[in-house]
Amino acid sequence: MFRCAVILISLLFLAGCAGINGGAPVPGEYVYYYQVETRKPYDEVLDELKSAIAENNFRITAHSRVGKVIRERGDKDFPDFDTIQFCNLTHARTMLKMAPEAIKYMPCNVVMYRQDGKTIVRTHLLPTDSDNPELNRFLETMNQKLKEILDFAVEE
Repeated sequence: MFRCAVILISLLFLAGCAGINGGAPVPGEYVYYYQVETRKPYDEVLDELKSAIAENNFRITAHSRVGKVIRERGDKDFPDFDTIQFCNLTHARTMLKMAPEAIKYMPCNVVMYRQDGKTIVRTHLLPTDSDNPELNRFLETMNQKLKEILDFAVEE
């Protein structure tokens, strides 16, 4: 029962964070996601993810081992859930000079979890539909980097 409540609350939280206004996407606000899956062991994917983040010159700013902590608190069968936040200050500076309001997209965030025998890795992509073509090009480049990081982590 506790597991179902945690999952339901997490899904409701994610839906609330998706930037949806009245059910319709708002330009520059709707959150698009990129998700990949693998049957590789969870800890191996986690190690590869951390390595790919570092190899792309990002620094991990936070890592929450949600599943592990819940297991340590008594729910021994609770599955793995992790969140990793990371940033590159050079990229952040470039983006914030173009659009100070883009701070809302920082830091980059990846979630990982196990489901149906697979490790799932997911990140939000940055919107590329603003009125600023230079910013859109920059964010397209950042989205490509995010996809490459995730693809590397699940590569077999």
